[in-house]
Amino acid sequence: MEQYEETNFEKFKFSTWTKILKIILKNKKSLIAMIIFIIGSTCVDIFYPLLNTFVLDTYFTDTPSQDPTTFTWVVLGYVAVVIVMGVTVWGFIFFASKVEEETTYEIRMQAFDKIQKLSFSYFDTTPSGWLMARMTSDARKLSNIISWSVIDLLWGIMLMIGILIISFIIDWRLALILISLLPVFVVISIYCQKKILKEYRGVRKINSSITAAYNESFLGANTSKTLVLEEDNNQSFNKIINNMRRRSVKASLFSSLYWPSILFIGYIGVAIVCGVGSNYVIAGAIKVSTLYLFVDYSIKFFDPIMMIARVLADLQQAQASAERVLQLIEEKPDIEDKTEVIEKYGDLYNHRRENWEEIQGQIEFKNVSFRYKNTNLNVLTDFNLDIKAGEMVAFVGETGSGKSTIINLISRFYEPTEGEIYIDGVNYQERSLSWLHHNLGYVLQTPQLFSGTIKENIMYGKLDATMDEVIAASKLANAHEFISKLEKGYDTLVGEGGNKLSLGEKQLISFARAIVGDPRIIILDEATSSIDTENEKYILEAMKTVLKNRTSLVVAHRLSTVVDADKIIVLRNGKILEMGTHKELLAKKGYYFDLYKNQFMQELENKMIGDL
Repeated sequence: MEQYEETNFEKFKFSTWTKILKIILKNKKSLIAMIIFIIGSTCVDIFYPLLNTFVLDTYFTDTPSQDPTTFTWVVLGYVAVVIVMGVTVWGFIFFASKVEEETTYEIRMQAFDKIQKLSFSYFDTTPSGWLMARMTSDARKLSNIISWSVIDLLWGIMLMIGILIISFIIDWRLALILISLLPVFVVISIYCQKKILKEYRGVRKINSSITAAYNESFLGANTSKTLVLEEDNNQSFNKIINNMRRRSVKASLFSSLYWPSILFIGYIGVAIVCGVGSNYVIAGAIKVSTLYLFVDYSIKFFDPIMMIARVLADLQQAQASAERVLQLIEEKPDIEDKTEVIEKYGDLYNHRRENWEEIQGQIEFKNVSFRYKNTNLNVLTDFNLDIKAGEMVAFVGETGSGKSTIINLISRFYEPTEGEIYIDGVNYQERSLSWLHHNLGYVLQTPQLFSGTIKENIMYGKLDATMDEVIAASKLANAHEFISKLEKGYDTLVGEGGNKLSLGEKQLISFARAIVGDPRIIILDEATSSIDTENEKYILEAMKTVLKNRTSLVVAHRLSTVVDADKIIVLRNGKILEMGTHKELLAKKGYYFDLYKNQFMQELENKMIGDL
């Protein structure tokens, strides 16, 4: 995770907002409608002082007009201003809200889509809290600032341009005063924005740590309670949250200084216009109505500048969120199918099943070496192994021997650093990930169920499975009996993470899910190590029928589960130490013999203690 938390974004990048703009433009209609209403509102803001100037010149002079037609048009003008202003304000608020929601939707969809495509290695190194922050708070903050900032920015720019054009037409001398202070605004803006950007990036970085801390606290609640870690957890979180408070206050300080500075300079400009304009009126160079117009326009001119300054400050804050959201959206998967493979077999969402070859299940490692990213130590070195189709192969060995790495390579969660892996005689990189994963059934050590019913959880293994197929898979997995005894049977809700079921029941359901799609290769990653011996019997019975005529790869902790394996591979430090059947390895009286003997004695001792 450190690689994300320590990412250094050195300066405001317009390229970031160019990419965000492309996301916004996915829904052009709402954006165009919003811009149209903003233009209408800007025109009213420019027209209204001109109408007031006309009224001053017409009715507040020594010889006021008595023409009723003119009066009627003036009244209609004010009515039109009120109506148009009301409609345009409603319009840009409504469509800005639509832009906000559509942008949020698009960002979250693109981010979630990328999460589906990212490789297994990404989730190994990225805490879920970091992802949650990107998908929720960052996406919402970014969408909110974008939609409303676009309104303020467009309104401010158009109003300034309109005011300058009319001001230069009426009196270029007073117009020059309006633009003379712009360089001062620019200098202050550049300085303050750099400070604001730096602090808010720090705030967003710490926010990710807070989200991750919440997530770990929820998931590890039982462990924290049993290890009496409450005080330590509280102190660690207090340190993070205090750092968050300190950086937030510092960021707020710069933001609070920025806005009043712009406001102060803006009204200095208004005062200068009043002073110079008053002298022109006394000298008879301009009318009082013209001075009124310039005072009004001065306020209106500096208001947009202050608005743009606020928008830029907001964008500085949002820059950190934008960078992190884009970092997720633009993340490249470590493992991707080649272009020619996608053309033939389809991609993750569009499968070309008509081109998928039927899999037999023969697997071969040829001179495979592998090391994890950002490490220099090989887990496997020049590894060779041939697994025949339909064989049951068990991998045993101490922690760190390479068992899970081999399984992950076969599943193509990772790919070899060197060497090649063949399935049915073809390099598996020449076929699609979807083709391989469709033919894999995977049962994890700790079963993972999703909120929903038992039937829905089993159907995750084959979304179009019929009820008959679900029941058949459950019977093979020895899960049908206990499911049938439940009040609602297959329609029973399993709860969050399956917490309404026992660990053994969850494992039986995950076993049924793995086989409902009739995969040709089944992987059992220590599938019985976390359940009791009673449920282990059900799994072992299911294995005898389910694994028949399929290639099965079993990572074993309990050696009693692999005594019937066609081939047992004993690993140490990423190398094959021994290989053979259970009887052959016992006869060798080597490492496997000692491992089996010690485990058998341990289980016998536990049984005797239990009987007492």
